[in-house]
Amino acid sequence: MAKQIGIDLGTSNTLIYKDKGIALRAPSVVSIDRFTHEVIASGRAAKQMLGKTPGNLLALRPLKDGVITDLEVTSLMLRDFFTRLDMTSFFNRPSALVCIPYGVTEVERRAVEDATMEAGAKNVGLIDEPIAAAVGAGIKVSKARGAMLIDLGGGVSETAVISLGGVVQSNSLRIAGDELDQAIINHLKQTRNILIGEITAERLKIRIGTAVDGIDRGSMEVCGRDLQTGLAVTAEITTAEVREAMREPISEIIAMVKQTLEETPPELSADIFDLGIVMVGGGSLLPGIDRAIHDRTGIRVIVAKKPVDCVCQGLGRMLRSTGGDFSEFIRYKVK
Repeated sequence: MAKQIGIDLGTSNTLIYKDKGIALRAPSVVSIDRFTHEVIASGRAAKQMLGKTPGNLLALRPLKDGVITDLEVTSLMLRDFFTRLDMTSFFNRPSALVCIPYGVTEVERRAVEDATMEAGAKNVGLIDEPIAAAVGAGIKVSKARGAMLIDLGGGVSETAVISLGGVVQSNSLRIAGDELDQAIINHLKQTRNILIGEITAERLKIRIGTAVDGIDRGSMEVCGRDLQTGLAVTAEITTAEVREAMREPISEIIAMVKQTLEETPPELSADIFDLGIVMVGGGSLLPGIDRAIHDRTGIRVIVAKKPVDCVCQGLGRMLRSTGGDFSEFIRYKVK
C-alpha cells in the first residue's frame, strides 16, 4: 500500500507528515557538489554550511518568497528527505499532499508538482496553505462563519478570510522572516558599520527581537566584519536596536492585515470581530507581534498552539479523512 504524506514546503523550513505525526522538520537548505550535483547534506547540516562552502560545494536555499526558484535543487532536497524517512522504493512510492501559498501562478504550482514527482512521489495533490493552516489551528473551515488567519512564514506573509471551506478574501506580501533578517543586517550596516551574516541576523531576531516597545529581552554579542577596517569585530546588540531594525517591515505586514479587513464583506467582519484573528507560522512567535496587530486593528489576536506545526498538522488531518470532511479540498484521491 502506498504511503500517504503531507509536505509543508516552506522557504525557511520543510515539515513532512507521515503516519500519525510530523516525521521530519528540517531547514529548506541543501548542499550539493558543484560538478556532479550529488547531495552532500540537507536540512540542518546544510544550513550550517551557508556562507562557508569551498569552491567545489554549493549550499543552496531553493525556495524564495514561498515559491520554488530552482526546480532541480528542490527535487534533490526532497529526495534526500524522502530517503531519510525510508519512503521511496521501486515498488512503493508515496502519494503526497503539498501546500502552496494562495494565489500563486500556474507556473509556480506546476513547479511544486514537478519537483515532488521528481523526488519520488507517485502522485501529488496541492492545497492552498491558508486552508491547511486553518484546519491545523482547529478552525472549522466548512462552517458558514468567517474566520481570519494570518500566516507569517519565512518568505511570504499571508492573510486569509475563510468561510464555507473557501478563501473569501486574501492578501499576500513577500515580506516575512527572511526580510526581517535582512532588515537587521542593513540596520547594523548603517548604524554600526558592521556586516553580519543571515544566520547571525536570524539568531538576533529569535533571541532578542520584539515587535513592540516595552519588551526588553536584553542584549546579545555578535561577531561580524568592520566595514571600515575589514577586520573581524564583536559588538553588543540590544533589543531596542533589533526592534528598530524590524519596525518598517512589521508595519508593512500590519498594513496588509488592515487592508484585508477593509476588503472583507461586513457580515464576515462581524464574525472576525467576535472570534478574533488567528496567527500561525514561525513569525507569530516574535514577542509582541500579536499585540502590535491588535493595537492597529482593535481586534483580538490569538497565536495558535504550536504555530509552526499548524500547516503540517492540517495536512495530516486531511490525509486521515480523505473520505470525510476534508476530501473536497484535496485534488486527488489517495489510493
